[in-house]
Amino acid sequence: MSDPALVCSSVGVRYGSVDALVSVDLEAAPGELVAVLGPSGSGKTSLLHAIAGFVPLSSGSIEIGGHRVADPTGSTAPEHRDVGVVFQHHALWPHLTAAETVAFPLHRSATAADIEAEVSELLGRLGVEHLADRLPVELSGGEQQRVSLARALARHPGLFLFDEPTAHLDAPLRTGLLEEIDRQRGREQAAGIYATHDAGEALALADRVLVLRAGRAVQVGPPIEIYEQPVDVWAAELTGPASVLDVELTPTAPGRARLALGPAERDIECTGGAGSVPLIRPEWASLGGPFSATVEYVSYRGARTEYRLMTGAGTVVVGEDGPPRLAPGDDTGWDVHRAHRVNRR
Repeated sequence: MSDPALVCSSVGVRYGSVDALVSVDLEAAPGELVAVLGPSGSGKTSLLHAIAGFVPLSSGSIEIGGHRVADPTGSTAPEHRDVGVVFQHHALWPHLTAAETVAFPLHRSATAADIEAEVSELLGRLGVEHLADRLPVELSGGEQQRVSLARALARHPGLFLFDEPTAHLDAPLRTGLLEEIDRQRGREQAAGIYATHDAGEALALADRVLVLRAGRAVQVGPPIEIYEQPVDVWAAELTGPASVLDVELTPTAPGRARLALGPAERDIECTGGAGSVPLIRPEWASLGGPFSATVEYVSYRGARTEYRLMTGAGTVVVGEDGPPRLAPGDDTGWDVHRAHRVNRR
């Protein structure tokens, strides 16, 4: 059995008197992509910088490929760690062309012809071979990020670190780069840690997701678990629309509960039995049904419309395919087939 590509054990990072990370545990297997999801200031970049060797640890340890590279007593230099980093702001050297940038990490014992061939192959894989002789100032943001990815690939590392690499790209470029990252990392069979504040990116790309809040790990698990069984309301809202009703659920059978609102009641699927309030995702509810509500707000999203309904137990967001068919102020019935019990915080 091979060593984990990465093991972070009780990692802490402190800037002066401020704790950026507090006792964070994280492990990634070879070939696995773990997304680190959290809002600005949650510690995502600090975690990646600690793994890369850019900041020291105040506590805990980091192992890469079975070798300890950091603890509070010392740290292996970034250039001697088996990592390739793709930064949020590209971080390309302004005086080097795309080809020279990608060639920089290549083994210096290789012949000039071998280096040239590998650079050409890497740039070609990312669709920017025709830009080999251009400086960063002559490249668009998407092109710069592809060169940055090619530079990371040139290291052939066992671990890739992606620090919000699509944050400054528009939607079409973001989609294309995400597909390229997934494809190229898979070809290398390397592990990856992908920091993002975008839940859609995290859920779409990752094998597992680590949720950070104020420097602490809140939840870690497969994307489906993170979305469908969040640990609390904050974690739920981080990954998408979520409604919390001020009502009690009565257990009826394993994985089932009764939801009662006024004279109407419904037996529904229910997970997370230890929580205090029922949480409902828009796709777990529908218009038309035994419960009464008034439409408060309508949000048309192209292929789908979301309705915010005012009920006797608070607001609930209901989603359905197609254009709007109700308007604010309309009375309607609604139904729900599933809920997840969570703690408020």
